[in-house]
Amino acid sequence: MHFAVLGPLEVTTDDGRAVRVPELKVRALLACLLAHPGQVVADDRLIRALWGPQPPGNPLGALRARVSQLRRALDEAEPGARELVVTRQPGYLVTGDTDARRFQEALEQSRAAAEPGERAALLAEALSWWRGPAFADFADSGGPAGEAPTHGAALRLEEQRLMALEEYADVRLDLGQDASQLGELAELAAQHPTRERFHALLMRALYRSGRQAEALEVFHALRERLRDELGLDPGPEIVALHQAILEQSPRLRRPPGVAAPVPVRLPEPLTELVGRDEALAGLLALPGTARLVTLTGTGGVGKSRLALEAARRLAGEFAGGAHLVELTAVPSGSSSGVTEAVSVALGLRADGGAADPEERITAALGTRRTLLLLDNCEHVVEPVAKLTELLLRAGPQTRVIATSREPLGVTGEVVWQVPPLDTAAAMRLFAVRAAEAEPGFALTDADAAAVQTICRRLDGIPLALELAAARVRSLSVGVLAERLDDRFRLLSAGRRAGPAHQRTLRTAIDWSWELLTEQERIVLRRLSVQAGGCTLESAERVCAVPMPIPGGPPGDAELAAEALAARSPDLHPAEVVDLLGRLVDRSLVVRVGDRYRLLESVAAYALERLHEAGEHDRVLRWYATYYTQLAECAEAYKRGPGRHHWVRRLDAEAANLHEALEAALRLGDRRLAERLTGSLGWYHVQSGRAGRRLDGHLVGGLAGSRDDGHGGVPDECPDARQARV
Repeated sequence: MHFAVLGPLEVTTDDGRAVRVPELKVRALLACLLAHPGQVVADDRLIRALWGPQPPGNPLGALRARVSQLRRALDEAEPGARELVVTRQPGYLVTGDTDARRFQEALEQSRAAAEPGERAALLAEALSWWRGPAFADFADSGGPAGEAPTHGAALRLEEQRLMALEEYADVRLDLGQDASQLGELAELAAQHPTRERFHALLMRALYRSGRQAEALEVFHALRERLRDELGLDPGPEIVALHQAILEQSPRLRRPPGVAAPVPVRLPEPLTELVGRDEALAGLLALPGTARLVTLTGTGGVGKSRLALEAARRLAGEFAGGAHLVELTAVPSGSSSGVTEAVSVALGLRADGGAADPEERITAALGTRRTLLLLDNCEHVVEPVAKLTELLLRAGPQTRVIATSREPLGVTGEVVWQVPPLDTAAAMRLFAVRAAEAEPGFALTDADAAAVQTICRRLDGIPLALELAAARVRSLSVGVLAERLDDRFRLLSAGRRAGPAHQRTLRTAIDWSWELLTEQERIVLRRLSVQAGGCTLESAERVCAVPMPIPGGPPGDAELAAEALAARSPDLHPAEVVDLLGRLVDRSLVVRVGDRYRLLESVAAYALERLHEAGEHDRVLRWYATYYTQLAECAEAYKRGPGRHHWVRRLDAEAANLHEALEAALRLGDRRLAERLTGSLGWYHVQSGRAGRRLDGHLVGGLAGSRDDGHGGVPDECPDARQARV
């Protein structure tokens, strides 16, 4: 379990799920314990922090009740996590990982690093853990002395952050980044008007940028401020720097071997990156060891935004500059278009020398350490892969970050899957974007459940969340949550700027759909009938034409013959495994263990396509038939050692079994519905689940189960291989 205190207090499980600690006093208790990492906080100190000078009648009992609530909240999210709250005389302590520890660890590693580039990367990683002021949501909760109980820890962490910012700016100056830091350093000096080191760094950057008079003015302004406000003179270090600037000392020049900085050709982001702290920290560490990193993920998940932020943070390490190559406008599959886009990004123009554009690019990159960000590669993946491999072979110092809905497939490529946002981060993003769309919007306890529903049903996809947040100008969050069944119409008021395929939720999925082959489209649209994911076996049997099963029920054989006669074109079950793998690579299907599922928005889109293809009822019949056969197979093992395996299997398929019954009823196939419910009778009794009534008669639950008397596996069993193990 992870605790985040460098910003508002957040708790997440190891798999990224948000842990809700709802009660204010319980959250304050957790914050107090986290403010003293590795230390036992005494009972009386916690009581003063929580209740101040007016404790309850039984303060120790009240404290123990809050500790119990905290343990219960942690344990409900992750069994066993209650042990993280340890009772130890004379009080309690919390164990577990924190972002503050990771920040401090990266900071210490940076100070031990020998190379400036390595130091810069580690400091960037350290600073990426910060989401706002430490213990931000407790800054105004005063204790008995009028200060928040986390006040001391917050001050200590803030001082460490400022020191890290100073060290980061210093090492970037050593790497030759002078002019590129001026705006950031000027802002830091203004925010901390008496902090001398920020002013000294600003003076050095101005001097190296040829602005000596402005550097001297920074010193004069600081000296006057210190004298007027504190009655002090500037310290000896900044006084010595002032004198060195007056004398134009050679020691202020750029360090030997550091080339003049190359302009960074990356656009400034228009919005704050929300909810990607951990992903960004991991990504920042990769270019040091990996020459090609490809960010993959479903449309709208935020690959481009994350890659751009990483490139901006890493730019200082690249003497050859950092360059964005936007590939959206390149025609699909165009090799010349890809080469031209890279040439334009590098500022190259054709001349009479090197006629081959690829030669011009490799010559321009040379041996200088250069970062290329190749954005939106999925429609030109083949030419991008070929050019990238050529550039990496020709330029040993070249590094590439690519974004694509599928990997490039180049040797040495590190594929970084960008996941949807977890619930806590998704809710934070929604709240931030809603406040931008409707000033004054604030996420309240009354709205929390509706916003959580929106975030869950939109799968934590940033594009979808931002489009939904823009709707708060005209709709309440409750109405938004209720109308997500019609999500493509609801989220159609998109952005007017940016790539066309990123303006609405529908166009984002359209873009992926258009890149698929016809066979891939068949599998994707047929997967939409599955509820809660499916196994490979299920995908093969539902997404392809069912093969007649020797000895199977006559209705099933007729179904297969009908399907074979109707196909135009269609698939054989053996083809599905390869097509499913391609859809996973293209970030349209999610694999979790041995199951495959669609994100809800992708499933809604694919279901529309299934109706458009005129296949809905036919595929629904295949779906209902498969799960009926699965239930009949499980029934054959209701007694004996195989029973436990099949109970677990039916538990995993509960949603599909329910939907298969609904499908049979919608299709008017009472015989199929009776087969399904009858074969599940034993399972419903054992699991204590109520059955389903048809025409007032209970056909599931307490209904009798089918028993062929010999206990063998039915001929139509769809999982015969597993059944006989």
